[in-house]
Amino acid sequence: MRGDRDFAYGAAAGFLGDLLLGDPRRGHPVAAFGRAAGAVERVLWRDHRGWGALHTAVCAGGAAGAAALASALVRRSRAGSVTLTAAATWSVIGGTSLGREARAIGGALRDGDIEAARERLPHLCGRDPQALDADGIARAVVESVAENTSDAVVGALVWGAIGGVPGLVAFRAVNTLDAMVGHKSPRYRRYGWASARLDDVFGWPGARLTAVLAVLAGDSPRGAVRAWRADAARHPSPNAGPVEAAFAGALGVRLGGTLSYAGRVEHRPVLNTHGRPVGGGDIERAVRLSRRVGLLALGVSIAARAGLRAVGSKRKGLPS
Repeated sequence: MRGDRDFAYGAAAGFLGDLLLGDPRRGHPVAAFGRAAGAVERVLWRDHRGWGALHTAVCAGGAAGAAALASALVRRSRAGSVTLTAAATWSVIGGTSLGREARAIGGALRDGDIEAARERLPHLCGRDPQALDADGIARAVVESVAENTSDAVVGALVWGAIGGVPGLVAFRAVNTLDAMVGHKSPRYRRYGWASARLDDVFGWPGARLTAVLAVLAGDSPRGAVRAWRADAARHPSPNAGPVEAAFAGALGVRLGGTLSYAGRVEHRPVLNTHGRPVGGGDIERAVRLSRRVGLLALGVSIAARAGLRAVGSKRKGLPS
């Protein structure tokens, strides 16, 4: 069907745009959404789950609704549909910027400049860099690359396959809200509950697909499967667990352990206990694995979109 081809061309063009250009330095749509969500929060914030749920519904629902309206307006135009899909895909995925940040930290570690690595780490994750030595920084980077491969690339493509442009936008809106209000600070423990739970739901299929593709694309498929089966459920996050465990096994390294966030210490289970400690050189390996997983996810999402549309057409008695 034409809609399947439009999604395929648009998603591929948007993915290529990210490969070549990365995130726009100014005027990023996700940043604009974040500012709008912050304005809504200033109006609605109460230390109450119900008000937080309203915030989630207004922001995520508004973004998805706007994307659905835009899709309807260009539906009759192939060029318009492809262009909108490409623009949305480029806006919501961030694999290239993820790789650039990780490689910048890896380069600083390779040069022996641990202070520069500590200075850049907050661009990638929320760890306390002063509490980490060189190997601790490398482990934090590899874990962030793994988790963000799902959050910044695969999850968005999965929801694009399910819901087209509205699916792409809805996933990124939910994921952004979770980053803004979904953490367990005193201010957001109740208010951010709905955003955090919705992000768990939206992230579930992408996390599992990321783990599967890490098994297929990694250096040690057997190790990735073993670590996923043995350790994923021990992780406190239902979605980060499979992804980080599969990456750990695929790379042959140990992830997890003691973490520090703004003075708060967490003791997480070790993932892939049979692996070796992470070193600075593993950052580049993780980035390459992330890139391979992203490319495979693009192909899977295009095929899945066509398959879902074919099934829907058969149920309605329409030609596929």
